[in-house]
Amino acid sequence: MLEVALAELTRSADTPLSVIAKKAGVGQGTLYRNFPCREDLVLEIYRNEMRQVADSAARLLETREPDRALREWMDRLALFAMTKAGLADAIRQATGAPGSPAKPGPNPVIEAAELLLRACEEAGTIRPGVTSDDMILAIGGLWQLDPTGDWRTRATRLLDIVMDGLRAGAPGR
Repeated sequence: MLEVALAELTRSADTPLSVIAKKAGVGQGTLYRNFPCREDLVLEIYRNEMRQVADSAARLLETREPDRALREWMDRLALFAMTKAGLADAIRQATGAPGSPAKPGPNPVIEAAELLLRACEEAGTIRPGVTSDDMILAIGGLWQLDPTGDWRTRATRLLDIVMDGLRAGAPGR
């Protein structure tokens, strides 16, 4: 359901929930039992996407060198940024009215960034002392990219520049 809802709400924030249920192959009752209102569905999509990005950090560290894991994780974060941009209207609708639930905070992503940065610092592949706040500020340009344009090429270039900056002054270089 979440994958279908993500695709449909990214295409149009006003997609009726009945359309989402039908395309997901479930009845409207099933959709409403899991997500009593549109806001619940939109915020669960957002949380799910953020959780997937955050959880991928530890998995990448299990199979890659820390600096490679960090760079691949940043690619996943770029994809999340483009997904979030596509869902922006739906998120604003879900959280914008008085009394609406708040948008979930970025804590899982920040914790994942911190995990990767500490692993890289311990391996000597990035300059010491870089915080997750520093990195999030450095990659803030991701959220300025147009998800309907050539965002992958631009994101790759931006993230390569950020990695070059992180590596400058690394003790292991």
